[in-house]
Amino acid sequence: MKIVKVNDLVSIKRSIESGTTEQLAVVKKIISDIRSNGDEALRAYTEKFDSVVLDSFLVTEDEINAAYSQVDAEFISIVREAAENIRIFHEKQLRPSWMTTEENGSMLGQKITPLDSVGVYVPGGTAAYPSSVLMNVIPAKVAGVKRIVMVSPPNSAGKLPAAVLVAAKEAGVEEIYKVGGAQAIGALAYGTESIEPVDKITGPGNIFVALAKREVFGDVDIDMIAGPSEIAIIADDTAHADEVAADLLSQAEHDPRACSVLVTPSMRLAEEVAIEVEKQLALLPRKDIAAKSIADFGVIYVTSSIDEAVETVNQLAPEHLEILTENGIELLGKIRHAGAVFIGRYSSEPVGDYFAGPNHVLPTNGTARFSSPLNVDDFQKKSSVIIYSEKALKDNGEKIAKFARMEGLEAHARAVELRLKNK
Repeated sequence: MKIVKVNDLVSIKRSIESGTTEQLAVVKKIISDIRSNGDEALRAYTEKFDSVVLDSFLVTEDEINAAYSQVDAEFISIVREAAENIRIFHEKQLRPSWMTTEENGSMLGQKITPLDSVGVYVPGGTAAYPSSVLMNVIPAKVAGVKRIVMVSPPNSAGKLPAAVLVAAKEAGVEEIYKVGGAQAIGALAYGTESIEPVDKITGPGNIFVALAKREVFGDVDIDMIAGPSEIAIIADDTAHADEVAADLLSQAEHDPRACSVLVTPSMRLAEEVAIEVEKQLALLPRKDIAAKSIADFGVIYVTSSIDEAVETVNQLAPEHLEILTENGIELLGKIRHAGAVFIGRYSSEPVGDYFAGPNHVLPTNGTARFSSPLNVDDFQKKSSVIIYSEKALKDNGEKIAKFARMEGLEAHARAVELRLKNK
């Protein structure tokens, strides 16, 4: 793992989300086919990309019941406990509708309404991600969304992973379809004979899923265009090199384009962590993926002080930030840009991925500068409420009309003045 001085700071932004011209053309064709041909196109793409022919895309109750028999009781217990932690955290984000009454008798307020329907994409193929199910579904349930649809690509046997189905059932999903890729995003956005369209699509996926989400945005809402995972760690001499290395590798094993960064004023720690990364890397089952990630996007920045380390992290705006320093809580107020902040030796990033409660769907690629983790607000919309009184209009009507005429909107002005005359 390379060690550099912080004045050699380079951006960790990567352009994978934009895709290639060829990839975008493929996505546009798939979505157009889904809109025109519905289930027929969905079935054809499922056969082409997932190597399975399906008579029905809907996951049955029998399949869900079978999934429970394929996982052990301890896993089910862990999922239930994690789900409860996630639910409790997100319930604290709920905000009520509100109204205020002015002295002139007017009432102003905000009405909060859950979205009618949400589609959750869960990656599949060679891996299973029950945590992704919990993190996307539970805040939607807490927000009050009535219809939550889950889609995920089937394996060659036409099945979804048992762990994913168990997590979906525990989270309260009642509609699950065995479809994946850009074709699933098209189905969620525009509907087919089997799948009714939704109002918003959330959840991560490969480049084709990301491009498809971008393509349908505007017809439906989306959560974000997520890039490869990132971790930055601020550490001083009190940190344990083996633990720092393990946390860096926990992100590197996700994706060859994942980014792992240590920022420290300690050259001793930097050198020890570099050695530990290589040592632990050799023992990882996914070492080929992690090794490429570390080689291309892994770096240790050595700063002159902790304050410089903090400013460096604010420039990077990472998805995950760990603070492994003496009295790390004291640095929290100085952190301006990070998706999630983990403070202290016992707050390893995987704690947040699976169990603590805060959402693990986080802004990547520097977007933590202006965006937030997935939360209850993402599944609600807000309507302004205006109940103007006669006195308020009498007091302010001429001002409103003048404002309208300043913008050249005569009909606006007359709509107000008419009411001033009609007593």
